[in-house]
Amino acid sequence: MFDLFRYSTSKTFLFTALALSLGACQSDDAPVAESDRAAETATMVTEAEPTATLEPAAAAEQDSLAAVLATQPDKVQARYAARHPAETLTFFGVEPGMTVLEALPGGGWYSKILAPYLGESGTLVGVDYSPSLFPLFGFFSEEQLKAKETWVDDWLEEARAWFDTPVADLDAFQFGELPERLEGEVDAVLFVRALHNLARFEGDGGFLTAALMNTKAALKPGGVVGVVQHMAPEDASDAWADGSAGYLKKSFVIAQLEAAGFELIGESDINVNPLDQPTSEDIVWRLPPTLSGSKDNPELAAAMTAVGESTRMTLLFKKPE
Repeated sequence: MFDLFRYSTSKTFLFTALALSLGACQSDDAPVAESDRAAETATMVTEAEPTATLEPAAAAEQDSLAAVLATQPDKVQARYAARHPAETLTFFGVEPGMTVLEALPGGGWYSKILAPYLGESGTLVGVDYSPSLFPLFGFFSEEQLKAKETWVDDWLEEARAWFDTPVADLDAFQFGELPERLEGEVDAVLFVRALHNLARFEGDGGFLTAALMNTKAALKPGGVVGVVQHMAPEDASDAWADGSAGYLKKSFVIAQLEAAGFELIGESDINVNPLDQPTSEDIVWRLPPTLSGSKDNPELAAAMTAVGESTRMTLLFKKPE
């Protein structure tokens, strides 16, 4: 993995110009599954620092990622201002040729970026929740629940149809059922807005525990876990910030990953939105793109749109070597 500390990771990130040049703004994209420190910790939230000259290999990787991002559909590019995919993937250290596990890939917003960026020498592994988690939502039909039994084959078939040029190898499994072939083979695991439901239903089936166990078993020694998650205020009640409203406390996420044996090696504010100040009366889906509860109220919808998408923690962990 390349050295994450060889250039600045401040909010004025290396890809700010790219995001602006792609005409970033917000657009609809349904949320997945919810129909939707200590001083010694190496932190990556800093004031703007001089940006070091990139090594040729790093510059080439950035060019490759920029090229992939520039070819995405307009609707995808419209989300760049909210999702910051260039900054986020670079912060996580994702590089061509890696084996990357993506939790809850859904319709493939990130998958369609990752597969071509990882390239033919890389592998993208899509991972869904355990089929036993979905009935707990209470809104999936029997047909939808039945379809979860064949999700691996169905997702692979769908994902392969997304691309008409060579991309990374594609693989898939569901949390709780890690295949032996993937044990110790993964370079990076990405949980992008995928932890809240695992936490929400942890007491019903140990889903977060199982997912983190699978993550650790799949990673190579020194492999990383990248987290982007709707972020609750630290003074919010634990009952509200249990994932059911979409939000989790950063302290909770860090504690869970550290208890599972991972080391926090960095955090960034690249996905923080200071306008999102949720209270115990709020759910994350009140905000764009879902605008739950305000679609028929233009004034409220405008207010939520002005806030923008949720504020999100961006954390980087490492499996000990």
